[in-house]
Amino acid sequence: MTQRLTQHDPLDDFERRDVALLGESKLVFVAGSGPAVIVMTEMPGISPEVARFARWVRDAGFTVWMPNLFGVPGRVPSVANGLPVMLKAICVSREFRALAANASSPVTRWLRALAAHAHPLCGGQGVGAIGMCFTGNFALSLMLEPAVRAPVLSQPSLPLFQAAGLHIAPEELAAVKQRMEREDLTVMAYRFEGDAFCKAARFDAYQRALGDRFVGRVLPDSAANPNALMKNPHSVVTAHLVDRDGEPTRAAVDEILGFFRTRLLAEA
Repeated sequence: MTQRLTQHDPLDDFERRDVALLGESKLVFVAGSGPAVIVMTEMPGISPEVARFARWVRDAGFTVWMPNLFGVPGRVPSVANGLPVMLKAICVSREFRALAANASSPVTRWLRALAAHAHPLCGGQGVGAIGMCFTGNFALSLMLEPAVRAPVLSQPSLPLFQAAGLHIAPEELAAVKQRMEREDLTVMAYRFEGDAFCKAARFDAYQRALGDRFVGRVLPDSAANPNALMKNPHSVVTAHLVDRDGEPTRAAVDEILGFFRTRLLAEA
């Protein structure tokens, strides 16, 4: 069984770039070569497990762009250090609207600009994007940027306390659906069956909104790594992943990497 990663990750194999867009600068960790994939971290920040996933993306032939949206990069998550980060994002930060349904977090505008910035630098047929937990819904909002062609929603958990809520403005959702229909694109999404933060009602709402453009994968709770700090099955490609052939979570990672290859590396 995969053990928890309990050592701070210095992220020394990533280049640290201060990227200034839309009048705001953010630290972005960049590594690899090939088409760009934006990896958006889950709460409470770029954990060793998030960095591990980013390295798998890099090693699959892509350039990872991993913005530091909150928390301390490389820090091992704990209740003590995670709760203050979450409360700040929910209650203080103007970049996130964690409680709002039918609205998009303002930070998604900056993330779309990042995708537009990265695409000409990295080439390929477009940009991939994956959001996790707190950022899970963001990958769909990024589809408003024409360069983004491969969105992945991993346990999208916003809006909090509204199981069937969608964290995207209705007009943006309509524009995304129109683009998907026009360009024959899809969005991949993943959750555990019993996840208390990303429930079946959310996937049902996406299915109603996007039809067969939404491809949802629901993993059994038994597939979650029992050694994870959080006992609620939640983080499909990070903390609750079992890195072993034949495991549903490892298969999810491989499917995501294949999705990126198909959309970003295929001939035009």
